[in-house]
Amino acid sequence: MVTILGPGAGGGQAVDRQFTGRITAVVSTTTMNRYVLFPGRHHLLTRFQAEYLGGLAAGGTVVWAVTSANHENTRRNPVPYHRREAAIERFSLLAGLRSVVVPIFDTAPTDRFAEVTLKSIAVATGLDLTPDDTVVACSTPEVAALYEKLGFRIAEVEADPANDSEPQRPWDVLLRLAAGDGTWRELAHPATVDVFERYQLVDAVRTVVNDPVVGDEGGLTATRDYRTYMEAFAAGAARKWDLVRPYVRPGRIVDIGCGAGAVLELADRDPGLRESDLIGVEIARHLYEECVHKKAQGAFGNPNVYFYRRNVLGGAVFEPRSVDTTLTFALTHEIWSYGGQLDSLRRFVQAIYDHTVPGGVWINSDVCGPDGRDGAVRLTLTNADGDNPAAPRRDLAQLSPAEAAAHAAGLSTRARLDQFAVDFAFPLTYEPADDAVEISLGDAMEFLTHKDYTDNWLSERQEQFCGLEFADWKALLTDVGFDIDPASHAWRNDWIIDNRVAPVASITRLDGSRIDWPATHVLTVARRPLNT
Repeated sequence: MVTILGPGAGGGQAVDRQFTGRITAVVSTTTMNRYVLFPGRHHLLTRFQAEYLGGLAAGGTVVWAVTSANHENTRRNPVPYHRREAAIERFSLLAGLRSVVVPIFDTAPTDRFAEVTLKSIAVATGLDLTPDDTVVACSTPEVAALYEKLGFRIAEVEADPANDSEPQRPWDVLLRLAAGDGTWRELAHPATVDVFERYQLVDAVRTVVNDPVVGDEGGLTATRDYRTYMEAFAAGAARKWDLVRPYVRPGRIVDIGCGAGAVLELADRDPGLRESDLIGVEIARHLYEECVHKKAQGAFGNPNVYFYRRNVLGGAVFEPRSVDTTLTFALTHEIWSYGGQLDSLRRFVQAIYDHTVPGGVWINSDVCGPDGRDGAVRLTLTNADGDNPAAPRRDLAQLSPAEAAAHAAGLSTRARLDQFAVDFAFPLTYEPADDAVEISLGDAMEFLTHKDYTDNWLSERQEQFCGLEFADWKALLTDVGFDIDPASHAWRNDWIIDNRVAPVASITRLDGSRIDWPATHVLTVARRPLNT
């Protein structure tokens, strides 16, 4: 969609400001500057930009190429495109500029990005911007260089040597807002201030920019392959739903960390829940967008299906005592791993308790540590199923995810333990003992339950599966105020043991006596008491 804004003042007159930057002498009349191309994310507009563009584009048209237009609610892109467009529209009206606003969707990094942007503008507007009639306003040297290669003249905006002072760049002003510095309002253009206040964006921007969990692009980690995650979620959805369905209380049902919405699709088909509200909360942009796409394509029959993109640790998503059932699958170990372990997990548990109605339930299914995880065991691993280098690599984090995955996948199980110990974000220690290693039971299971996730090796190395055992879960839940349903239990995924673990590994006590493979997962059914 393209927005054409009202004409500015005048036309055909000489530019009333002389520039001594890259465009000195060649930019002298508006006949040569029919258009000013202004590429950027444009989350915040400044008073300086209004003054600068007023001199540069007098009588011409400013073409705002709003990049990353399909991204929002991330550190790099905290403001949605339609709000950015609204601010540009008001900015242009107040500054007396004639403007055209064009959304530019994000692409993979390419040295042809300038060409892609120009083609997108041409397709959306019919404008064929050329070096003969267009000057590019850009203060980012790397981006400006791409347009220079195409023959465009560059006006350097905040970096222009002709500036009497060193104006604040828009992102620096936005960071002032995020830091709680009220002076951002003095530097931001009134159009941005107005839109931010009308649509309550100040707190939203501050929350997402300061979020300690969400990455720059809106996920927990930049190395995760979300395609394989969506496939895994879809493949396991029926099993997960069968596990929790007996404990689901109708009403307002929330799936936190809903992935691509596969479990909610099954809940949507359940006749007993046809009068319930089904709500998905997802932090990762890629997965949230898939949920919204599914809903738009008619995947849900229940009209009361909603999706939110939120980080629950950033603050309450739901009103107190407003949710009947909360579902979480394979989520709590991520909160533990990325958010600061027990403190972050306790905040999450408290948030769920607070939004649960009296008598409501939180059903959590996740990995867990074995009972007695600190006890020492003897772990024997095969070295016949892959490569056995003399030493593990210490540079996997600097490789691409695909390169790291290929290296990890090519190692034998024994060599993969050494590599895992180097890459794992949490301490993992062991001592060689003849053809085995002496290691704690928790660390042994940490490795054995991680070792086959080579496709996402750089992502999985950041997550601790065995931080809490079942007794720890019961203590945490009761301490916050939940009652533990007798259905809660730790359990062992025998398919993983039979197919992934036992064929390549064995454990015994240090004296050689046999040990059964321990629990790998936990199901907790926690209810808020009726009288609270």
